[in-house]
Amino acid sequence: MSWPGFIEGLRQGITAIMNLIATPVLIYFLAVNTLMLVLICLAVWEFLHHHRRKGFAGPQEAASSQLAQGVSVVVPAFNEEAVIVTSVQAMLALRYPHHEVIVVDDGSTDATFERLRVAFDLVPIQREIPSDLPTRGVILDVHVPRNGHTPLLVVRKENSGRADANNVGINVATEPLVAIVDADSILDPNALIEVTKPFADDPTRVVATGGVVRSGNGCTVVDGRIVQVHLAKPWLVRIQIAEYLRAFLLGRSGWSRFGALILISGAFGMFRRDVLVEVGGYDPDCISEDFELVMRIHRHMIENGRDYRVHFVAEPVSWTEVPVTAKVLRVQRRRWHRGLWETLWKYRGMVLRPRYGRVGLVALPYYWAFELVAPLLELVGVVLVVTGFALGVVSTPYALMFMAVAYGYGTLVTMAALAVEEVTFHKYARWRDLGAILLASVLENVGYRQTTAWWRMEGWASSLRGKKQVWGTMTRQGFHDDSPAVAALGHEVHAPGGGDTGAHAMSGDV
Repeated sequence: MSWPGFIEGLRQGITAIMNLIATPVLIYFLAVNTLMLVLICLAVWEFLHHHRRKGFAGPQEAASSQLAQGVSVVVPAFNEEAVIVTSVQAMLALRYPHHEVIVVDDGSTDATFERLRVAFDLVPIQREIPSDLPTRGVILDVHVPRNGHTPLLVVRKENSGRADANNVGINVATEPLVAIVDADSILDPNALIEVTKPFADDPTRVVATGGVVRSGNGCTVVDGRIVQVHLAKPWLVRIQIAEYLRAFLLGRSGWSRFGALILISGAFGMFRRDVLVEVGGYDPDCISEDFELVMRIHRHMIENGRDYRVHFVAEPVSWTEVPVTAKVLRVQRRRWHRGLWETLWKYRGMVLRPRYGRVGLVALPYYWAFELVAPLLELVGVVLVVTGFALGVVSTPYALMFMAVAYGYGTLVTMAALAVEEVTFHKYARWRDLGAILLASVLENVGYRQTTAWWRMEGWASSLRGKKQVWGTMTRQGFHDDSPAVAALGHEVHAPGGGDTGAHAMSGDV
C-alpha cells in the first residue's frame, strides 16, 4: 500500500471511529470531572461538620483520658534504613494515653534493624506470639528497649511480604485498636487522637478509619516530627502533591461522607483488632492488600447483617515520601492499577447488587467506570483527537472542546480541591508554595497525566497476561531530620534505602 493510500485509510478509520465515540467521549470526561467535583462538595460538607465539632471534641482531655481504647501501631518494614529511626521516633512521640509501637522487620537486607538497635538500645527477649492470624514467614527474634519502659517492640522475621508482616504485627498487638502505618511515614502528634474519635463516638459500629496522606518531601523533621512544611523542588513531586490533595484528602473525604468509603490507604489506617481477626487479616497473595482488606470487611459485615461504619478522618496527617524519579513512579503506578484491577475483579459479584447498598450500587461502579477504565479512554481519546486533528478529520472546535472538558475542567477541579484545603487546613503557609501547587495542577495535564495513564495500562496488561506480581524498587531519600539523636548517628538515616526487591514498596496504595 502506498503512503497516500495508508493516510487515506487512516483518515477514513478515524472518521468512522469518531462518528461513533465523539459525543460519548466528551460525556465521559464531563462525568469524570463532575463526579469528582461532587465528591469535593461532599468533602466540604464533611469538613464543615468536622470543624463545628472540633471545639467541643476535647483533644486535650482525649490525650490524657484513661478511658481511651489502647492502640497498637504496627509498622511493617523492609529495607527502610533511610527513614526507620525518624519514623519510629514520631510514632513513639504521638500524643495518646496508651499506645505501643510494633515494628515488623520483614527480612531486611540493609541496616534497618541495626539502626533501630543503636537508636533505641534494643535487647532480645523471649516472647510467645499468638497465632490468631495465619502467617508464613518464620519469626527470628523479638527485641525491646533495654530501659524497659519505652513501648516499642521489634519483631524480626524471614521475608514473606508486607501483608504477612502486617498479620504478624496484628498477632503481636495487645490493644483493641490496630493502626497500620508504613515505615516511611511520619504521623502528626495528634494523629491517634483524631483517628480514634470515630471509634469513641460510635464504638459498636465503627470498624475502620483512615487518615489523609500527604507528601513529606522537602519538609523539615526534628525528633521525628514535621516542624516546617515546605514543597520539595522537583516538579514531579509537586504534581504528586496536587494529586494527593485531590484524591486522598478530598476524594476519600467525599466517599466517607457519602457512606461508601471502600479504600483506606496502607500508609495510615486503623481497625478494630477483633474485626481483623474475624475476616482473616491481610491477604498475602494480593498486591493491593489494603484495598482488598477493606472490601472484604464490607462484604463480611453486609453478608452477616451487621450495622457498621468505615470512616475517613481528614485531620490526622501521615507524611510519606513520594517518588522523586520517573522510574520509581512508574513502578508505583503500575502496581496501583494492577491492584485496583485484581481487587475489583475479585469482588465483581458485589457490583450493582442492591444487597450491598451504596458500596455495590455506587462506589464499585464508579471505580470500574472512572478509575479502572479511565487511563484506557484517556489515551484512546488523546491519540484519536490529536491524530484526527492533524489529518483534518477532527475539527478545531471539537478539539478545543475535548481539551476543555478533559483537561481544562480537570484543572479547575484540582484548583477547587486546593482552595478547599487552603481554607480548611492551611498546611502550606507560604504563598509561593501555594502558587507552586497551583502551577503544578496545570502542568499535571501536560505529559504527566498521559504518561501515568500509560504506566497504569502497563500494570493492567501485566495482570491480564498473568505475569508474576512484582513490587519493584523504591529508593528512599529519607526525611531531613535536624534532631540531636540523628546528628549523633552521623546523619546515617539520610543514606539511600535498600531496594525493595522483596515484597515492600512505597506507601499509599491507590
